[in-house]
Amino acid sequence: MTWSVYILKCADTSLYTGVTTDTKRRVKEHNSGKLGAKYTRARRPVELLYTEACEDRSDACKREAAIKKLTRQQKLTLIKDHS
Repeated sequence: MTWSVYILKCADTSLYTGVTTDTKRRVKEHNSGKLGAKYTRARRPVELLYTEACEDRSDACKREAAIKKLTRQQKLTLIKDHS
């Protein structure tokens, strides 16, 4: 199973970071129903800006924590440099 860390841009332009094994499914969940994170439910629609593959869930969670510590500008630079 491949784990990924991802960054979404919400409708209010805020950024949300999470981990998943299926990015396409997870973005769909964020945009509909009750399965999206509470944070994104009030900020729909969301748009996928960044994904990064990780070895396993542990690595994905560690990378997610590291990304969450970045400033908004650092996250935007990460996204820009990745595309």
